[in-house]
Amino acid sequence: MKIPKVMIAAVKSGSGKTTITCAFLKQLLCRKKHPVSFKCGPDYIDPMFHEQVLKIPSKNLDTFFSDASQIQALYEMELPGHDIAVLEGVMGLYDGLGGIREEGSSYHLAKTLDVPVILVVDAHGMGKSVIPLIAGFLQYDEKKLIKGVILNRTSKMFFDTIAPLIEEELAIKALGCIPNEKELTIGSRHLGLILPEEMEELNFQLEKAGQLLEKYVDVDAMIGIAESAFWEKEETVTEEGKPEEKEDLEEKAYSGKVTIFSQAIFSGKNKLYDRENSGTNTIPPRIAVAKDEVFCFYYRDNLRMLEYYGAELVYFSPLHDKTLPDNIHGLLLGGGYPELYAKQLAENESMRKSIKEALEQHLPSLAECGGFMYLHDTLTDREGTTYQMAGVIPAECQYTGKLVRFGYVEVQLPQGLTEKGTAERPEPEKIKAHEFHYFDSTANGEDCIATKPVTGRSWKCIHASDDHFWGFPHLYYPSDPKFVKWFLERAEKHI
Repeated sequence: MKIPKVMIAAVKSGSGKTTITCAFLKQLLCRKKHPVSFKCGPDYIDPMFHEQVLKIPSKNLDTFFSDASQIQALYEMELPGHDIAVLEGVMGLYDGLGGIREEGSSYHLAKTLDVPVILVVDAHGMGKSVIPLIAGFLQYDEKKLIKGVILNRTSKMFFDTIAPLIEEELAIKALGCIPNEKELTIGSRHLGLILPEEMEELNFQLEKAGQLLEKYVDVDAMIGIAESAFWEKEETVTEEGKPEEKEDLEEKAYSGKVTIFSQAIFSGKNKLYDRENSGTNTIPPRIAVAKDEVFCFYYRDNLRMLEYYGAELVYFSPLHDKTLPDNIHGLLLGGGYPELYAKQLAENESMRKSIKEALEQHLPSLAECGGFMYLHDTLTDREGTTYQMAGVIPAECQYTGKLVRFGYVEVQLPQGLTEKGTAERPEPEKIKAHEFHYFDSTANGEDCIATKPVTGRSWKCIHASDDHFWGFPHLYYPSDPKFVKWFLERAEKHI
């Protein structure tokens, strides 16, 4: 099986990556292709726009969160049923950890998966200076992955003039341009902020972006670049001599670097609850997952990892439903924008009461960022209006007017949270995460330590105990499978 692949990257943030990626996905659909999309880095919003085009989920791939073998497995898992893979970069092509390291950058991911790159350059207000700019990016490209450039926010007249010079001086394909369209604002707003009556306008913009790409850019040449570097799946076999299946890729993706699960627990499989065999752990724990306009930030692999280890996910809406689902054994409150729906959340008293009562009865729970904010006594929005929230955490959450935390962190878990004793692994257990929030709490928690990977700066955070884990960091579960095991074992006790 051969799968063409290509990355849409850029010189810097705000260059038009998301617009051009969505436009390219549109054109692939017009050509009767079946694309699958990925987003480099931890961003939740851009994959939502991919999904709006393709009507199938997009997926994050992040070389800080995952090592090379895990990245490969996470990538390969999505390919069956598709005939081209499109990856959208993050920030500038070479911008990684702390803005200075390669790790976490678009280029690091492109190198890891050997993906050719199409570089988007915002050429607005530029003339021939665009050539040395591109030349600098080509000089940094040690693997020669950049195969073409698209000039964004510039006229066709200028492109027709500069393109021959780019190709002559730099020996790289100038694929086309996108005119400066002020109304084209794909990616500038989170989908959850777009009202239902505005969705028609978004779909119009997506359609328009596809038409502009078809008119001004050589889409067939873009596809040709993707086809120049096939991902070809060789038939590999397991230790038992059987062809590698989806389950084997899941094991690579979700089991981590260390072998931490015994066959006695998993009946020969990396699952806590094996539905195919009889035994004490045949009933899967039901995990209530908040998912609606408010709580919508979930890494796809976090949810799939919970299912992989045997959980049954039950989705509900803290905004619209009256109470938690029946017969649940755990609760997951993801990130999102509770401040934008604070009035509606406050008015849903029965749900707030249902969640508070469940957590007071020690229902195992995870809450991050927006979900963490919802658990507070009160939330004060940008306008200064204060609303009652779930009242689980006796504290206030307020808008600060500035970014409180931003970027990658490693969260050191409390001693003994995921295992008893330290003989097996004396090093503190850590899980990787990302933070991005303008709100702050009067009680952020002090049970964990978050550390920046480049500077080493650290601070205390998170409320954690034997039955809960609540805080601002967005966790990436595959970076520490023990964390998922701990949560589901606690949920099992409530079956």
